[in-house]
Amino acid sequence: MRNLTDQLAQYAEYHRDTRNIATHFVGIPMIVLALAVLLSRPVLWGAGGAGGAGWPLAAVPLSPAWLLFGASTLYYLVLDVPLGIMMAVVAALCLTFGAWLAQQGAAAWLAGGIGLFVVGWVFQFIGHAAYEHRKPAFVDDLAGLVIGPIFVLAEALFAIGWRPALLAAIEAKAGPTRINPPRGHAAR
Repeated sequence: MRNLTDQLAQYAEYHRDTRNIATHFVGIPMIVLALAVLLSRPVLWGAGGAGGAGWPLAAVPLSPAWLLFGASTLYYLVLDVPLGIMMAVVAALCLTFGAWLAQQGAAAWLAGGIGLFVVGWVFQFIGHAAYEHRKPAFVDDLAGLVIGPIFVLAEALFAIGWRPALLAAIEAKAGPTRINPPRGHAAR
């Protein structure tokens, strides 16, 4: 298994234009939140789902969203405990919102989930087409779908000076961030 530096560096190779990274600060959270919303139905256990009456956590709605976010969080914790804990907080917030929206009725649930998902992907593809001029990382490696959220969190933390040695190691492998020239224009 690749370590955190290798995972982030490989993902970073597809994300060197600062404007593309900025679109990911919008798009990836929207997609992650959309998954929490869309996968919050059906409730498999507790809070209106099957079983759970005598279970201490019966009020917690266990859904496919919990399975996805739980597995992702465990993977993030294996990669890096501090980042994994921060991603666990993000996951808890997403799951809470997803469960709330899933209880608002089918129309609100679907409109919210699908809307977030579509708009999030539009931001992603605009960033890659207009600024990066490169396909998204997940096209070559599906792990990019899991690494994207932790990459965005790490980039936000790097911007405030967190773990400069990790940032330096990533940039040593992927190169520094920059602004790419428009297509058809030579770099000066």
